[in-house]
Amino acid sequence: MPLAAPAQERERRIGVLSNIAEDDPQMKARFGAFRNGLEKLGWSEGRNVRIDTRFGLVGAEQIQAGAKELLALQPDVILANAPPVIRVLQQMKPTIPIVFVAVSDPIGAGLIASLARPGGNFTGLQNFEASITGKWLAMLKEIEPRLTRVALVGNPQTTDFDYFLRASKAEALSLAIDIVPMGAESAADIERAIESFARVANGGLMLPPDGTTILHRNLIIALAARHRLPAVYALRFFVAAGGLMSYSTDLPDQYRLAASYVDRILRGDKPADLSVQAPTKFETVINLKTARALGLTVPPGLLVAADEVIE
Repeated sequence: MPLAAPAQERERRIGVLSNIAEDDPQMKARFGAFRNGLEKLGWSEGRNVRIDTRFGLVGAEQIQAGAKELLALQPDVILANAPPVIRVLQQMKPTIPIVFVAVSDPIGAGLIASLARPGGNFTGLQNFEASITGKWLAMLKEIEPRLTRVALVGNPQTTDFDYFLRASKAEALSLAIDIVPMGAESAADIERAIESFARVANGGLMLPPDGTTILHRNLIIALAARHRLPAVYALRFFVAAGGLMSYSTDLPDQYRLAASYVDRILRGDKPADLSVQAPTKFETVINLKTARALGLTVPPGLLVAADEVIE
């Protein structure tokens, strides 16, 4: 009798929904980390898993169209990033499991009931806890002790702006800093707001993670340099592009960890029972060339704490 052929493993399907372009260097690093994480857990494209992607979706209409296309493919789970994407998905009320990354306020957004017990079909990784604003403000005060005003720069449509605003106002009290909310939806908004803010002395900038400010990062860095405003960023690549300093989570690592959530869901776990993970891995980056151009001396304590110093 001929030997029976081994049973073929059923191919599972993963959807990926993102507002960042696929060829963006940051997305390449993050998505590469996600794929590597899946492979280490036994999921290989072409063998037992298929990954359908929709990248570079800008605006609610594009996101909704991309989400509808993915949902029509009936994936087992979707990986989604950033507040604008999550908001659209949430409004569509999908029933399949959603793993999120790059979201700071999943409870306030109504995605989950609690970090420990999400309770619905959303789970994933929290990008920043509210207390991170205290670290950003302390770094600004340390590098420029005369600082008395800090503008929180971001687009309320593309980041958890109110979440960071409430937290920064609470954290600023002990540092004698006034927080100035600077909501901006376009390059013109950003330029107009920073030009106005810079007319009063002893100011600085704080930029939480935000798709709009990422898109216009070169403009923001140039305006900070022109007006000699110390700035702290939530993402390292702002500093690599000439910004002063950052204190950030390791986003490729978050995507790698997201693969473990996808793995568990594919193996039968429910997202309602998978705790949302708060960030644990952070990195400090300082650009000494920018500090010198701004006339700032980086204190030894800040230098020692830096994971990377750009000369």
